[in-house]
Amino acid sequence: MGALHEGHLSLVTTAVKKCPTVGVSIFVNPTQFNDPEDLRKYPRNLDEDLKLLNKVMRQDDFIFAPSVEEIYPEPDSRVFDFGELGNVMEGVRRPGHFNGVAQVVSKLFDIIKPSFAFFGQKDFQQLAIITELAKRHFPDIQIVSCPIVRETDGLAMSSRNRRLLPEHRKAAGIIYRTLKKASEMTLISEVDEVRQFVTSTIEKVPGFSVEYFDVVDNETLTPIVSKVNVTHDRRYFGCIALFAGNIRLIDNMEVRLW
Repeated sequence: MGALHEGHLSLVTTAVKKCPTVGVSIFVNPTQFNDPEDLRKYPRNLDEDLKLLNKVMRQDDFIFAPSVEEIYPEPDSRVFDFGELGNVMEGVRRPGHFNGVAQVVSKLFDIIKPSFAFFGQKDFQQLAIITELAKRHFPDIQIVSCPIVRETDGLAMSSRNRRLLPEHRKAAGIIYRTLKKASEMTLISEVDEVRQFVTSTIEKVPGFSVEYFDVVDNETLTPIVSKVNVTHDRRYFGCIALFAGNIRLIDNMEVRLW
């Protein structure tokens, strides 16, 4: 959605290594914002984005930066139901968000018709939703999951980071350090104990408040209530959403439950 950073560029770099032609879409999608003020304040700087992309894109690669009118010449009334994938974590806290994501991604897939589509793991639930979208409606498109790119203090790169107050940005490395500790704790502690640790540790920072911390199944995103319910053939991730002041941040990290 623009306001590009090294995390976005890593997706492009990975795509360039794999594909003979790469297309990059830049579009702040209004239908995935459930807060009009968040949409209004979302950072936009197309000129700077283009300069960054020119560093990693080749002559035959292309950038698609459509207007809202081009993507939505008329209101999009389609409703997507992703079942449990859309009914936990972000789906509960941001009603309609993933329906808007599915609307715009399906339109972009129809326009560009890619063989591969590259998405970052920072938006963990979004990646699961888009993977399911492709499975159902675009079986010829392979979704490629790309690792989180972090700042030197561990903060996951995000366009929203530039909106953090200086004191909040300075303290934000606590998120990564806490997730690292939580990933160690899950081997010996129950999920509720780990959740309490994560919440209490991060909320010691003035202005920080945790919205949720869940440990979920990698495939179904089902939250784990007790380690009694886990199976050894699945991967599990600790997912967090929090506010640093009035800026909402998300992150995740794989955890071991046995």
